Amino acid sequence: MANITFKGNPVTLIGNEVKVGDKAPDFKVLANDLSEVTLSDTKGSVRLISVIPSIDTGVCDAQTRRFNEEAAKLDNVKVLTISVDLPFAQKRWCGANGIENVQVLSDHRDASFGQAYGVLIKELRLLARAVFVVDSSDTVTYVEYVSEATNHPNYEAAIEAAKAAK
Repeated sequence: MANITFKGNPVTLIGNEVKVGDKAPDFKVLANDLSEVTLSDTKGSVRLISVIPSIDTGVCDAQTRRFNEEAAKLDNVKVLTISVDLPFAQKRWCGANGIENVQVLSDHRDASFGQAYGVLIKELRLLARAVFVVDSSDTVTYVEYVSEATNHPNYEAAIEAAKAAK
């Protein structure tokens, strides 16, 4: 499993590490209207899954804004941002920041995504920063577990992976 730190301190990730070539694990998260969303809801599309600890922090804000901008330029790619923030907070933040091209989802209720993708931080009950690209046939084609949760992911590599996925 990846060695991850949060503000320089090692953390324990719960779940299994996802690797390129794996079948993407299914998950159940909540949309801002509290409806359930699963991986299969976007079947047939390439998915870029941006994972953040909390929408109300600087790097998470920047990451979500960046992928929102890029999403407008990507054909047949659904961009999902997942955190454990409450759906109400996510909805408020998206509305205040004009986020319209990314679907922001909450893993607060069950931590289903966090456990399925190995990004649930045991000590904090937050998600570690990561990016996954899943192709239209549900195969993982790109994985980045960001080694320090307060650092930015490699945006360019993730975007290129999403463009290359079929």
